Amino acid sequence: MARRARRTAAGTALGIAAILGIQSIANGAVFGSENSQARQPSVYSARGEEHGPVRTAVHKLALTDKGHGEAVLSQRTTDRFGLLGVSWTDPKAKIQGTIQARARNAETGEWTAWTDLTPYPGLMDGARPGARGSTEPLWVGASDGAEVRITDGARDGKLPAGLRLDLVDPGTDKSAGTSGKVSAEPAAFVQETPPTTPGPASTAPQPTIVSRAGWGADESISPEEPGYLPNGNTIRAAFVHHTADATPYDCSESAAIIRGIYTYHVKTNGWKDIGYNFLVDKCGTLFEGRKGGIDQPVYGAHTYGWNSQSTSVAFLGDYNKVSPSDASLVAASRLIAYKLGQYGVDPAGKATLTSGATQKNYFGTSYTLGQDYTFNAVSGHRDGYATECPGDLLYGQLGTIRNYASGTVQNLAITSLGGEATKAGSGYQTPGPATVNWSTSTQNNLIYKFEVLVDGQVATWGWGHVRSASITLSGYGDHTVAVRATHTSGKVTTSAPVTVTVPGPKTFKPVTPTRLMDTRSGLGVAKAKVGAGGEVVLQVTGNSVVPSSGVGAVVLNVTATNPTATSFVSVYPNGTDRTSASNLNFTAGKTIPNLVTVPVIDGKVRFYNHAGTVDLIADVTGYYATDASGSTHVSHGPLRLMDTRYGTGVRQGPVGAQDVVTLPVAGVQGVPASGVT
Repeated sequence: MARRARRTAAGTALGIAAILGIQSIANGAVFGSENSQARQPSVYSARGEEHGPVRTAVHKLALTDKGHGEAVLSQRTTDRFGLLGVSWTDPKAKIQGTIQARARNAETGEWTAWTDLTPYPGLMDGARPGARGSTEPLWVGASDGAEVRITDGARDGKLPAGLRLDLVDPGTDKSAGTSGKVSAEPAAFVQETPPTTPGPASTAPQPTIVSRAGWGADESISPEEPGYLPNGNTIRAAFVHHTADATPYDCSESAAIIRGIYTYHVKTNGWKDIGYNFLVDKCGTLFEGRKGGIDQPVYGAHTYGWNSQSTSVAFLGDYNKVSPSDASLVAASRLIAYKLGQYGVDPAGKATLTSGATQKNYFGTSYTLGQDYTFNAVSGHRDGYATECPGDLLYGQLGTIRNYASGTVQNLAITSLGGEATKAGSGYQTPGPATVNWSTSTQNNLIYKFEVLVDGQVATWGWGHVRSASITLSGYGDHTVAVRATHTSGKVTTSAPVTVTVPGPKTFKPVTPTRLMDTRSGLGVAKAKVGAGGEVVLQVTGNSVVPSSGVGAVVLNVTATNPTATSFVSVYPNGTDRTSASNLNFTAGKTIPNLVTVPVIDGKVRFYNHAGTVDLIADVTGYYATDASGSTHVSHGPLRLMDTRYGTGVRQGPVGAQDVVTLPVAGVQGVPASGVT
């Protein structure tokens, strides 16, 4: 193929068409709007998956040969179509000059600019009966008029016989009846029979792909069985392509575009099937191309001279002047990682391919039939053939695709544990339940899944957008918690672990009441009243009555004296978030005590005063520690179980003189229903 740019009458360079494929994975993907430009739906817009064959049509208009190497199709009104291309009888014949076409928009009546059409190499899908030479197909959107002009650049030149313009109507709801599907007996359509032997497992997860049925492939037009790669059925590389368009498309039209290419490849070129293995639109939706099985090494017709050792993915659109979306780059990388991962090929590495033809590529590199050459494992169409495909701006993003397809999840770390887990030294402590939170600098759509590991085993998992998960630790003692992430490349990263302790049962140890804190004299804390919203922190372990380690909770008699306002005090473990629960309520001018049992995490407890100023006194009367006898203590809370103002736990309303309210405690808010002393 001549190395020349597609151009318009204004001299704007457009991209040359490409053929590339990525095999499909699931039949349940829905396509149509994500990242799509907002505009009115066209006649070729899809509402979602087609779920079955859609009838397409090819309108054929003969060109007038004017002699001296020139041919035309005069401007005329046509049946509706969405894709066009020029073809001729002899598939080996070449047109060295210029082939240009334009189309009239069926809704606005406006004509597109003249656009160059680049010829396909002859016999791309082998020597087949009825094969024709042709240009690449060009998507023009819903159109009802066309015009073509051809010149070989020489006055005495001779053009191939049988020149015609092929106009493809990719099918709509109207063309298929009210359901949008072809009405035919099931036997009229050849159903693909998947191979009995599954394809090799991949190192990367299989992405979601819209099936052929999903984009409405009419299997009756390509009834032949699929073909598979020779040479041990090994995929060594993936070639990236783009397709041609003369007008920007909406993602809701993707299925129609693919049906148009499919119909053109089969009915115009005479190929057995669509040439690309896979396709991807600008919204990042992947589509199954040539049939034969997503997990199989299907033999495509996409990169002349290299099809027998490779797979392909084609980006819908022209990428000489428009940059590919990140969504499409990510989707293509996921597909490539999966397909190359089936055969142990590193997407960032190299591949040795044997040339199937003597030719040159876009850069002038010569290839000889039967000789071996080194390629990037992810290459562009232009690396193997003399074409601009996949367009300058997409070709410049091949490094991004390689990085995405071979990358790892970066900077994965557990940021905190919440729920009932509290900070304890360099780790955490919990009675069992905990919420694990983590972060990473890798974008969500490049992460396949996260797994939370407890002592090396998967406790729970989530998709790539998840950043927290709840777990429950069982068994007393220390546990390791980590997060493992799987990149869409299949590579796994594990965060640094954190230690989470589930304290064992502890029994109560009474002590002679001993004063540990008095803000009036400065005992244990600073000498000063505790102000509104203020706190003091008391070291409760490592003194004459409470040991420095092994203490799970202390029992304190807390007294509020000299208060200047009605208020309350909350006593809670140091290093944890204070809840709304109060432990001691008092009024101005009154001295009020209360017995408090508070968990101990780092040897300290905190005292919070809500309003006014107050002196606080704390006397220890006992503590809980590991022991084989006595009543055990399990930290849980503090949580509010009763509030007569709101009817929490008991009936709502003040408790009158000589009145009694009974509060259920066992079986409430996580307290066991039995065995509680």
